[in-house]
Amino acid sequence: MKRTLIAAALALTAITSAHAATITGLKNTGLGDSGSVDSNYSLSSAVSSTPIITVDGQWPISPWLANDSTSKWITPTSNQAESFDPWSNGTYTYTLTFDLSGYNAATAVFTGRLAADNSVVVKLNNSVISSATGFTDWTSFGASSGFVSGVNTLDFVVNNWAQNGGNPTGLRVEFGMSSIAAVPEPATYAMLLGGLVMVGAIARRRKQ
Repeated sequence: MKRTLIAAALALTAITSAHAATITGLKNTGLGDSGSVDSNYSLSSAVSSTPIITVDGQWPISPWLANDSTSKWITPTSNQAESFDPWSNGTYTYTLTFDLSGYNAATAVFTGRLAADNSVVVKLNNSVISSATGFTDWTSFGASSGFVSGVNTLDFVVNNWAQNGGNPTGLRVEFGMSSIAAVPEPATYAMLLGGLVMVGAIARRRKQ
């Protein structure tokens, strides 16, 4: 009886706790060499389809939050001083994808922080989860629902406000905590079910 109870308890523990993991596909902006393409993100805009990692010390890093070893700004072109959108607001959609295959999407959660010139709306699988305005300070964002099994999409839709001259644009993203549980193997379910059946059988015998 005691051995059966222990086996059932171990199987249940394996299902509920042993398979927790971080979401590995969540990447900060600017992971790479300054001036190179940020291969973790794609860009959709009228200006460019390739996000570029900014170079330290070039305008307009100040007054933007300064680059560091954790993340860097990404922009539509290698010319960080380029002025965009003189007569109407411009839209720049930076996209990050991550795959949750083999994991329980209902258990996924993450937190992070971001900044943008000028404003940004964050969408998880096309549903808005956050928004922010400003490039001199961080704004927190995150999600604990809305994930799907397989490939998930995070869109950072940056809106650059029209200005005739001196009007760069960019995005900065850093991820913090993330967690997700793996889908238990069939053998783990079988172990738990077998243990529970044996416990029930022994209990009935003792009652008789």
